[in-house]
Amino acid sequence: MAIATLIVLFLVFLVIGVPVALAMGLTSMAVAFLLDIPMSVLAQRMVAGVNSFPLLAIPFFILAGEIMNAGGISQRLIKLSDVIVGRFRGGLGMVNVSSSMLFGGISGSALADTSSTGSVMIPMMKKKGYDADYSVAVTVTSATQGIVIPPSHNMIIYALAAGGGLSISSLFLGGIIPGILLGLGLMVTAYLIAVKRKYPAEKPSSFMEILAAIKGSIPGLMTGVIIIGGIMTGIFTVTESAAIAVVYAFVVSFVFNKEVPLSMIIPVLRRTFKTLALVLFLIATSSGFAWLLALLRVPALISENLLSLTSNPILITLIIIFILLMLGMILDVAPIILITTPILLPIATSIGMDPIHYGIVMMICMAIGLVTPPVGGALFIGSAIAKIPIEGAVKALLPFYVSMLAILLLVAFVPHITLYIPSIFQ
Repeated sequence: MAIATLIVLFLVFLVIGVPVALAMGLTSMAVAFLLDIPMSVLAQRMVAGVNSFPLLAIPFFILAGEIMNAGGISQRLIKLSDVIVGRFRGGLGMVNVSSSMLFGGISGSALADTSSTGSVMIPMMKKKGYDADYSVAVTVTSATQGIVIPPSHNMIIYALAAGGGLSISSLFLGGIIPGILLGLGLMVTAYLIAVKRKYPAEKPSSFMEILAAIKGSIPGLMTGVIIIGGIMTGIFTVTESAAIAVVYAFVVSFVFNKEVPLSMIIPVLRRTFKTLALVLFLIATSSGFAWLLALLRVPALISENLLSLTSNPILITLIIIFILLMLGMILDVAPIILITTPILLPIATSIGMDPIHYGIVMMICMAIGLVTPPVGGALFIGSAIAKIPIEGAVKALLPFYVSMLAILLLVAFVPHITLYIPSIFQ
């Protein structure tokens, strides 16, 4: 009865439009009442979920991304990408992907990338003669690299959901090669479509223009170097690197570039606190929800039933991927990570999948979910910027779906792609 109440009530709340975090909280309270568990115990579990030192990295990374977005760093990275790949046919599409690869590796957020680079690239591409659906498709799919390429605050949430024993540094390092492969796959797809549609190539940049673009982008690129380099060399932890990234981003954006007044820090902080409040509330309610799942042995029951169907590791991996992709179509990233990790991670490890490897596979699944209707956050933002309906962009997205799925399967079944760099720095 308790298990049925937990699942059915949660689904009912989602169907009637209750926000996911609130749905998990209300469902947890109802089931706790049914099991005669004191509400104070449930509250303690929720507080324990956010009372974690590694979680301090999340607000710092969010703030760093907001500061860099306000400080014009994304525009400098777009310029750098333009002078490098803009000369090819459909070059603006490739510029879109490569700039998102650079900015995603700094902001760590797909939605931040979509809103920042998309607001610049989509109007620019439309003005240059690119179709609106293609502009949106390239922008939103390339923006998802922010989930996979470090630093990604969703990886921090995954490490927490996995029990807190996973190394966030290893997760960050594990995302480097898969993130680059994802970017390269999207660039090839964008180029092939551009050739088919006969989109123009940009005029080659002069040597001095290339030097100027490199010079202008170095301060922004150094943010990623400081974060990843510091973690790889062991100079500081992930949380410390996030705090240093905030200080560095502030100096670059408000002191070095001097393009925005210091008063802009107020709306930056406001957006950061709003995002952080949503994330922490979600983590708190999902912690209580996950505790009840464990108390009712739901993960163990699902694992036993799934493993009773087949013991073939390939089939189980495909089933896990299918579940994550289906959930990605209807839920946001963080709720999926927090709800499914206690259930699916033990199944993945039982067939020999490394938790770091599983985490990166999950991130790529979540990246696909962000651009998949009906609840694709990046897809909504991109369509709104281009002023086209979502269904108008989905058809153009089909080749990009194929590319992303191909990279997903490659990463899923070749663990060395993910685990190579972490193994070097163990």
